[in-house]
Amino acid sequence: MIDRDHDLSIVRQAKVLKLARSTVYYEPRPVSAEDLALMRRLDELHLDYPFAGARMLRSLLRREGVYAGRRHIATLMKRMGIEAVYRRPNTSKPAPGHKIYPYLLRGLKIERPDHAWAMDITYIPMRRGFVYLAAVVDVFSRRVLAHRVSITMEAAFCVEGKRYERPTEPRTWCGRPTHRA
Repeated sequence: MIDRDHDLSIVRQAKVLKLARSTVYYEPRPVSAEDLALMRRLDELHLDYPFAGARMLRSLLRREGVYAGRRHIATLMKRMGIEAVYRRPNTSKPAPGHKIYPYLLRGLKIERPDHAWAMDITYIPMRRGFVYLAAVVDVFSRRVLAHRVSITMEAAFCVEGKRYERPTEPRTWCGRPTHRA
């Protein structure tokens, strides 16, 4: 964009392109060898502890004898594009612009099994990360008809959990038939 050998001065070129002169003259400094080693160790620790933020990573590094400030570690994490994985607040609130579907069972009396099914997706916190669980539930008996577990929440995983065939013979609940086929 900026041609240093052009007849037009660099100041004028920057003005024409609507760039600050500091942007034109700025030359990025290379990352120091110490920061590269620290970033490599932060990456290893992040793979072992994906839920760890800058404070926890600082404590883990101090146990190894590496002393770095929390803000420096946070800066390096931002530069590397890594962040702690944890439950976020308000995940059930719809984003603006997303369609809100009506509740189709409102006012419907569910009086027998297999009258209405529901599907839910939830996550289960594990020692390292999360596991997603999709379940199909009979609304009347509250029986789990099908379930799938996955480490990623992909569409195929949800659709696979939704596929459930109606049984041809009566199911039993505590030894008694729940309905007639």
